Amino acid sequence: MIFSKGLSQISRNRFSRCRWLFSSRPIQQLHQSNHIHDPPKVLGCRVIHSWVSNALSGIGQQIHQQSTAVAEEQVDPFSLVADELSLLTNRLRSMVVAEVPKLASAAEYFFKLGVEGKRFRPTVLLLMATALNVQIPRSAPQVDVDSLSGDLRTRQQCIAEITEMIHVASLLHDDVLDDADTRRGIGSLNFVMGNKLAVLAGDFLLSRACVALASLKNTEVVSLLATVVEHLVTGETMQMTTSSDERCSMEYYMQKTYYKTASLISNSCKAIALLAGHTAEVSVLAFDYGKNLGLAFQLIDDVLDFTGTSATLGKGSLSDIRHGIVTAPILYAMEEFPQLRTLVDRGFDDPVNVEIALDYLGKSRGIQRTRELARKHASLASAAIDSLPESDDEEVQRSRRALVELTHRVITRTK
Repeated sequence: MIFSKGLSQISRNRFSRCRWLFSSRPIQQLHQSNHIHDPPKVLGCRVIHSWVSNALSGIGQQIHQQSTAVAEEQVDPFSLVADELSLLTNRLRSMVVAEVPKLASAAEYFFKLGVEGKRFRPTVLLLMATALNVQIPRSAPQVDVDSLSGDLRTRQQCIAEITEMIHVASLLHDDVLDDADTRRGIGSLNFVMGNKLAVLAGDFLLSRACVALASLKNTEVVSLLATVVEHLVTGETMQMTTSSDERCSMEYYMQKTYYKTASLISNSCKAIALLAGHTAEVSVLAFDYGKNLGLAFQLIDDVLDFTGTSATLGKGSLSDIRHGIVTAPILYAMEEFPQLRTLVDRGFDDPVNVEIALDYLGKSRGIQRTRELARKHASLASAAIDSLPESDDEEVQRSRRALVELTHRVITRTK
């Protein structure tokens, strides 16, 4: 590919002057001609030989330059914001300090060093903040950042902190509802300290997130993230109270997945854009990136629940189906084997039913089709980044490449 690009450019620059040599007769005829000793044609071949030699030399230089450019494009998203993430993590630990020792221990449980997780969402948001650091058209509504509460970057960091607190709070509540005993490779908080304290710790984190959100003094951003909390509750309720038809509906499953997983990252990405004063169009692109990245992430999560192990996932594998939760792989398998519907309606309390369902899944393309759907959403997320306003700034371009790289990592991850 690099060679063809180089040759294409060479053909424009070096061969434009000798088109007359090729227009009247194909190059093969230069070898087949009966007048190969004709001096003008011999001279022409020598000129061609000289030009081609120079061209090949130029191609070699271009290959080296473009190889260097390709190497520069390979960025590690997490390393790119590592220093900023470290500051953010320290601030988070200070934000969740509580007066009551037991509550403090519970609230800090997943913010302690070594169990803070991948910090995937803060990474996305910090990269998005840089990716959107472009000159805003005059027609866009201007935001007087200095008159609010600190500089723009600090406010965008605050969105990342709020998002992480909401996320961890949702994990604490989910583990209680699912009666989980592990999370992030250690005992879940409800397993270690009990359900009541786990629920209160989640509520405490949400209250701290609300205080931080209010400090931004931006009603549109407050409304966005308040809606996220509503979506988390709605999605969990949809999962708990499904009818038979809803449980077997892909549309219902995707709506629930958006509420439970993708709403947080999509609306947080949009909040990053709004704080920077971007247009509605740019804000929607940021939202679309977060939405599709979140959906791809959850689809792969659902695959890993069947293909991963407890050790790699940091939680029990097959946890969804054992709790009667029907996800994309089973829904796709059901399209190939309608008899699976009977098992779904019967439930999976009996381990025998789980084994039968897994047997059908293994015979189907359920896993493959779920991966294909995840790749589709990853492509849509990547397309949203490609559609952002153009920028020549190297940091902006690097952050955008990192956001695209995250879409690849999401669909190729094994844990």
